Amino acid sequence: MFKEFTPSQKPKAGAKTDNVVDLASLPLRQLQPHEPTAQEAELTQWLELKSRLHDVLLDRLNLAVIDKVQPDELRREVATLVSQVLSDEGRPMRAEEFKRLVDELLDEVLGFGPLEPLLADPTINDILVNSHRNVYVERFGVLEKSKVRFRDERHLLRIIDKIVSRIGRRIDESTPWVDARLADGSRVNAVIRPCAIDGPSVSIRKFARDPLTMAKMVEIGSLTEGAAMLLRALVMARLNILISGGTGSGKTTMLNALSSYIGPRERIVTIEDAAELQLQQDHVVRLETRPPSPSGTGMVTQRDLVRNALRMRPDRIIVGEVRGAETFDMLQAMNTGHEGSMTTVHANTARDALGRLEQMVTMIGLDFAGTAVRAQIAAGIHIVLQLNRLSDGTRRITAISELTGMEGNTITMQDIFVFRRKGVAENGLIAGEFVPTGIRPRCYDQLVQAGAELPGDLFLGEGAR
Repeated sequence: MFKEFTPSQKPKAGAKTDNVVDLASLPLRQLQPHEPTAQEAELTQWLELKSRLHDVLLDRLNLAVIDKVQPDELRREVATLVSQVLSDEGRPMRAEEFKRLVDELLDEVLGFGPLEPLLADPTINDILVNSHRNVYVERFGVLEKSKVRFRDERHLLRIIDKIVSRIGRRIDESTPWVDARLADGSRVNAVIRPCAIDGPSVSIRKFARDPLTMAKMVEIGSLTEGAAMLLRALVMARLNILISGGTGSGKTTMLNALSSYIGPRERIVTIEDAAELQLQQDHVVRLETRPPSPSGTGMVTQRDLVRNALRMRPDRIIVGEVRGAETFDMLQAMNTGHEGSMTTVHANTARDALGRLEQMVTMIGLDFAGTAVRAQIAAGIHIVLQLNRLSDGTRRITAISELTGMEGNTITMQDIFVFRRKGVAENGLIAGEFVPTGIRPRCYDQLVQAGAELPGDLFLGEGAR
């Protein structure tokens, strides 16, 4: 599995490799203006050691057969090589440090280097790499700085290239940003120089191994059991639902949870920029956009896919997120027999979400009257589900609103459930309750006809209970 070293190839103790940073060659703005602390110096030595060993591994590994080698055998081979190099350098190492070194080298060879422990940590939702020295993570809605760092900018660039090349994407000075997806479905965005002024930046929205169910949302307090019953009834009755919320508010998670109520006999077509929906049904066709090739051809947009989906005999169309001209085609589908469709949009309130839809319809370039567009929205969308990430980091449904028609040039809406904020608890979390407003939805008869069993007091307001 390993190639043999010739005496001239064998690394010498203390020898520099091409991957070790030559400080004299770095731009002045990358140099640290202060003397490194003992901890920083120790970390630098560790990274340099790992860099040299990584180069040795790349030189000796037979990359053509590495995927065929059993993990245990590969670990033994790597451990043997590391032990040999450390012995030649006269550098003793404690057992736990040796294990950590072997683990990190395997991550470099087989995975995404320093990102691997963060990707494996189930408590982390987002990984935010601001530069090779600055890595943040989000746990339970709160950002915190990670101890993880990359050796240098070139090391981070190599990891980015490894991520995007696995799905046939590219990133370079001519195309300095890219959207990609890891094998587990995690969503990745990377930006490099010249657009990223302080060096490469990576944002990873991790893919939940176990999709968050509606029952779990009720358990953690994101909504009440009564509201969950209403959402189930809305899906069963094939009402068109728009999920609105800001970045990181849980729109995709909610879309996954709602889709679990779709019957097994229905044909579903999903359309996404980067496939991340986790639908549990068997009869699902997943479509994903494609960026243009280096020559600028071959691009497939969400609008292309929505229009094609209409020819695929779908019972329901689910668009991961509407961002542009595809909004018009989605509304057309909702108004022409594809009831029960769902999509998400970036907006801070339900009313803002409708304004965003109207704005995006105009992106197709046709001269539509504003009243005509609003009429299409009022007829096509039945329910707006508003999500927000609160200041304490928690994600909550803050309103379930029903569109009731038009009054003049204005779309009319009514809130069925809302989140009433009551202050801040002793633990620092926002206290509040998700309660009915006392208004029975106009679609109530439609819900009952679909077979939904709703308690008689489900829609009673706080004062009537």
